[in-house]
Amino acid sequence: MKQKVLFVFIDGFGLGSDDPAVNPLADRSYFPNLGKMLNSSVPLDAQLGVPGLPQSATGQAALLTGLNAPKLMGRHIEGFPPPRLKTLVQEHNVFSGLLRAGKACTFANAYWLDDVAHIPPRRESVTTVATLAALGGVRGKADLLANRAVCHDLTREKIRAERGYDGPLITPEEAGKHLIDVANDHDFTLFEFFQTDHAGHRGDKHLVFKTLEKLDCFFSELWSFDGQLIVTSDHGNIEDMTVRSHTVNPVPLYLSQPDRFRPLERIDQLAPAILKFFG
Repeated sequence: MKQKVLFVFIDGFGLGSDDPAVNPLADRSYFPNLGKMLNSSVPLDAQLGVPGLPQSATGQAALLTGLNAPKLMGRHIEGFPPPRLKTLVQEHNVFSGLLRAGKACTFANAYWLDDVAHIPPRRESVTTVATLAALGGVRGKADLLANRAVCHDLTREKIRAERGYDGPLITPEEAGKHLIDVANDHDFTLFEFFQTDHAGHRGDKHLVFKTLEKLDCFFSELWSFDGQLIVTSDHGNIEDMTVRSHTVNPVPLYLSQPDRFRPLERIDQLAPAILKFFG
């Protein structure tokens, strides 16, 4: 049977304190599926030897290229990648490496767009840049309506409120099933969930718990994936309710088949390990 990989990237999801007053994930029985994942995870360094708080642009670039992006850029860079970092991602991303090895790859996130080959440059995240560079386009409206893509908030509430979507809402569990369907058709599938980072920045305890509950329900379906499930993050955030910034905490790395990977210690070691996993 051909080996498949489903990589779930959770933005702003670190390993924090054991104090429930600080870390909403400390009581792992409250989120049983996230707890199951965290209990079997190992820590990865997201700071990569560069002073300051890890940030999304360079952290995600490190995850998807295998390069120490903060060191190459001279600092941690937040938000969307600037031109030099964008070029690095375009030239070295894991999608392109797997395509050269003859593997079928996809980014499972849905974009509420008809023209899936053109994203406004000011809105090109690292994952978007990598997808456009390697695959030429993203999954758009048609894919979402056919349940062949997953919305960034899982349930489609955000695009109903903000983008004019008038279709049905779905449960996080249904979103999990849709993601597995996509992953079963590809050798390597990436899905990005960034509401954790947004909730952490807001500092609203109710929003934090609502976001984690939704993510926990989503994960209840992912255990049925018959392949290598990988879960990690680019930096910490939501695990520390005492601040509204990112943290220097390590991030979890979950591997459903850890014996297939050598021990990893840093986020920039993951992309090369994925390429090696596929030979």
